[in-house]
Amino acid sequence: MAGVRFFARPAAFREAGAARFARVRRVGARFVRVRFVPARLVAVRRLVARFAAARLGFALRLLMVHLPASGGSDRHSVIGIVGMVSRIVLVWLLATLGLAGGLPGGAAGQGSAPTATLADGRVGQIHFESRTPAGYFALARRAASPTAVVVGTLRLPPKDAPPRDAKDAAGRVPAMVIAHGSAGVDVREMGWADRLGSLGLATFVVDSFTPRNVRETATDQGRLPTAANVADALAALRLLATHPRIDGDRIGVIGFSKGGQVALYTALEPFRRAIIDDDRRFAAHVALYPYCSDWYTAAHVTGAPLLFLLGGRDDYTPAEACRGYAEWFKTAGAETTVVTYASAYHDFDAERSPRYERALVTGRGCDMAVDLDHFTVARRGTGEDITASAGQYGRNCLSRGATIGGDAEARRRAPEDVAAFLRRVLKPETH
Repeated sequence: MAGVRFFARPAAFREAGAARFARVRRVGARFVRVRFVPARLVAVRRLVARFAAARLGFALRLLMVHLPASGGSDRHSVIGIVGMVSRIVLVWLLATLGLAGGLPGGAAGQGSAPTATLADGRVGQIHFESRTPAGYFALARRAASPTAVVVGTLRLPPKDAPPRDAKDAAGRVPAMVIAHGSAGVDVREMGWADRLGSLGLATFVVDSFTPRNVRETATDQGRLPTAANVADALAALRLLATHPRIDGDRIGVIGFSKGGQVALYTALEPFRRAIIDDDRRFAAHVALYPYCSDWYTAAHVTGAPLLFLLGGRDDYTPAEACRGYAEWFKTAGAETTVVTYASAYHDFDAERSPRYERALVTGRGCDMAVDLDHFTVARRGTGEDITASAGQYGRNCLSRGATIGGDAEARRRAPEDVAAFLRRVLKPETH
């Protein structure tokens, strides 16, 4: 199952049920209309190193051609020039690597100091501290895990948005954390940031991949447990609540596929308590085509409203399992709303047409119930305890092939349904 670390390597493919498939040519997150462009850090560093070495070699060859035939002060002068060139190139190389995200071998995400508070009202690119748990059980247990400095892009709504009440008049607005899928941050996330901003919401697009030197996880979920994305979203909530323009009681989360899991799992108390020490919680959860074949459950949920947006033809993360999971949340005490777009496949808000991908690994045949209070795993259908054999089960329930791509009707309706939900729950002011 996605992120349950004791499933070992096959867990990577279990989590593929949560992933939005990305073609190899699409890996590597790209920001659009924002202040920074996450790069393929390792490739960039290697390219810079090769270029610097070529420049240095060329300089050395050029100078040695002009060395005098006999020794003397001229030779020493040229050697001195060579040494100077070498030092200049070295300084240039170190500076360039620093701009690219740190020296090779450095800790991922450690290139910038994390921000502990937004009391100064800053916006734009913000680095903040999170954790990288080994899996969901490790996160729920609050087991020791490496810290990580991740990055997000914060945008406030246009200043001409009229105030809704006294809080808004004082400059405080609701906000949404945006959790990306397995392909990383792309035009989809930034497009949704634009839509949400037009509703009068601040947006914080969290990039869990680039600071950890991860390109994508669609082809291998073992590259980063989804539990890390969950931790990042909750750390983002904690940070946003310190911003003077943001109302800490009106912060929601929206996510897509893998990010849809994040949107749902942040409503589970064992995960929330693992990152947040006080009563701070998300006020709204919006999940687009999340993976629901395996249900993570707990005795307590935060109680905040949830919105599920599902594709009726989704054969990657099937809608039926999500409708069942929504019912579980309802019985646990959370208000849930489910909208199914009958003709839509997975990734229905994409512009590209649906296509069948044979290589895609899906967990649609799995049906685990993972208890975060007792750390057990059972079959949802039979109740059979499979904690001891969860790894084997996780391997056997996988299959390959699914259809992904956009649907015109769902692409039109989804923003409207999200807007209606958020206007009711977070009450932003439109303009």
